[in-house]
Formats: sequence, structure tokens, C-alpha cells
Amino acid sequence: MTQVQWTAVDQYFADAFTPSDPILEAALAASVAAGLPDIQVTPLQGQLLALLAQSLGARRILEIGTLGGYSTIWLARTLPADGQLITLELDAHHAAVARSNFAQAGLDNLIQLREGKAIDLLPGLTEFAPFDFIFIDADKDSTADYFDWSVKLARPGSLILVDNVIRSGGVVDPNHPDSRVQGIRRFVAAAANDPRVRLSTVQTVGSKGYDGFALALVK
Repeated sequence: MTQVQWTAVDQYFADAFTPSDPILEAALAASVAAGLPDIQVTPLQGQLLALLAQSLGARRILEIGTLGGYSTIWLARTLPADGQLITLELDAHHAAVARSNFAQAGLDNLIQLREGKAIDLLPGLTEFAPFDFIFIDADKDSTADYFDWSVKLARPGSLILVDNVIRSGGVVDPNHPDSRVQGIRRFVAAAANDPRVRLSTVQTVGSKGYDGFALALVK
């Protein structure tokens, strides 16, 4: 198996299961034009996020890590008219691009974007809790802290999805030099001993290479 083949298979299923969507494509194009890094979820991953949130009947969603708002749009589209999505973004430039994308998508009435360090913003979200679905896709070094706060802001039955936990297999190396890998390892160690949740992982290959996500159900 090669990266070329993984990408081709990803494209095959994306063409079949995620038909052309001008709003999402415009959000991606705006992110590229603004020089944002190409690290957003793929269309199939966006569809998966939407399916999970919709299957829960989620009315309140929290996203940690906005980037250009591509995954945010996928998730916000699943909300009812009185629903709310709060998304946290550190980078002011990314936040500006995302806000523009939300307005173009006609979703800015459902989305509240807060700028700043997520670890500083999370304690202020207790008044909006509990969140039904939480997506963590921010700096990996702080994942354990984000996860702990996410569980505090959830309810029994909430789902928390933590992205990019496989790190091309590097997560199994206790001496890996990448701080992001070590951040994920700290998350795994903490979550594995957290009595508040049940967890599993899904390893993935595709256009973004070899990675995967952890899924937690709050008890």
C-alpha cells in the first residue's frame, strides 16, 4: 500500500459519499488563498463528524481548534435552529478567515468563535455546558488538558473526538522527539485511567497519510 493508493481510495469514496458542495469548497479555497496550513479534516472526515453529531441529536457543540472553519461548517450544519456551536482559535488570522467563511455559509448565527488560548477560554464555557459533542483538533502538546476540560463540560452520553492521535505510528515510541507525540502520549495515559469515560481509537489511512482519532463516551 502506498500514499498514492490511499489518496486514490479516499477520493473514490469522497466522490461517492460527499458530492460537490460550493459552500465547503469556497471555505477551503478561502483558507488556501489566506495562506492557512493544509491541515483541516478531509471531506470524508467532515462527513463523519457531522454524522456523529447528528446521530446524537446534538444541540450544543464545542470545537477546540478552528483553523479556517471547514470542520466547523460541517458540524454547524447539523444543528437545529436554536442550537449553538462554540469554536476556539488561538491565531487571529485564522479566526478572521473562519468568520468570513461562516458568514458566507450563512451560519454565523449558530457559531460563536472565541479567540485566545483554549486552556484559558475553557473555564469560561461552564455557563454553556453541557456540550453534546466535542471535537478536539488543536495543538497536540495540550491535548490532555483539553480532554480533561471537555469531560467537565460534557454530560453522560456526550461524545468527545480527539483527532490526530496516531501520529504516523509515532505514538508507540516513549522516546519520540516530537513534543506533539509526547502530548498525545500524555493524553492517552491520562484518559486510560479516567473513570469518567470509555474510549476507543480508529486508525486511518487516506489523503492525509497514516493517522487516526480517539473517541470517548462520557459515562
